Amino acid sequence: MRNILKEWQAEIRRTLNGNPVSLPEWVPRLAEGNDIGYFTPDSAVWTVHGSMSTIVAGIRALLMQALHPGVLAGVREHSHYREDPLGRLAHTIRWIMTVTYGSTTAAREASDWVLRLHEQVRGEYVDGHGQVRHYYANDPELLRWVHIAFTDAFLETHKIWGGPIPGGPDAYVREWAQAGRLMGAEAPPVSESEMKKQLDSWFDAGDLRFDESVRETVDFIRNPPLHPMLKPGYRVLFAAAVSSLEPKYQELLRLQPARLGPLPLPVRLATRVTLGVVQLALGRQAPSEQAARRRLRRLGYEG
Repeated sequence: MRNILKEWQAEIRRTLNGNPVSLPEWVPRLAEGNDIGYFTPDSAVWTVHGSMSTIVAGIRALLMQALHPGVLAGVREHSHYREDPLGRLAHTIRWIMTVTYGSTTAAREASDWVLRLHEQVRGEYVDGHGQVRHYYANDPELLRWVHIAFTDAFLETHKIWGGPIPGGPDAYVREWAQAGRLMGAEAPPVSESEMKKQLDSWFDAGDLRFDESVRETVDFIRNPPLHPMLKPGYRVLFAAAVSSLEPKYQELLRLQPARLGPLPLPVRLATRVTLGVVQLALGRQAPSEQAARRRLRRLGYEG
């Protein structure tokens, strides 16, 4: 007889890790290195990135990043997100987990690898004011938008579906600014209020836009080519990402919170249940974190 639960667990692992059985080769290597890394187990970054809310955060970050026409042009023209969306997801997860849990050398090398990939990502786009502009993926301004959209997404979804953050929201923004600096972002914010101010500056200046390219990208994010077993849960998580957005960004993206007639659906509760089930499938502690803890024990870290 088919073991539906094991098949479902395997598909989740395939989606997040690229392999339903074994770990990616880079995960065990997080146990290597001769320093503690940029972040420690008692950090805000470990707390936020170790939460299941990161799954919702990833969806929200993609939606927000799509609103910047320069960033979206680079993704659409130079990545294979339609042909290999899981491969792109795997690369993103690798960078996040390596910077979060790896040694400083591993984090720098992972970031430099991404920056080298960006070297060829150049072109033109129409900005939010209708002007033709050149884009370059390693442009510090574009990198700052990507960094802030990421930071905001991971912080806001953790507030809703995660737990307490050591040091509070400001600690997470301040700590994760290191990742922005590694990627070449200019003046990444170091407090929640500063982050919100910088994020809204693009909106207030009219630099963000919605057009047919954004619509197509949002439609793809709404309905990616996942295994049929995962689609019901993903619909809940997509609805969660939308519900977590500020109303002005929902409106700009032409998205509305899920409703049944005049009544809002209980998205937050459904998401909490869905994330709980995913955690049962993946385990309470990610293999990346386990590898990092082995390195810390070897180095005598007692925090």
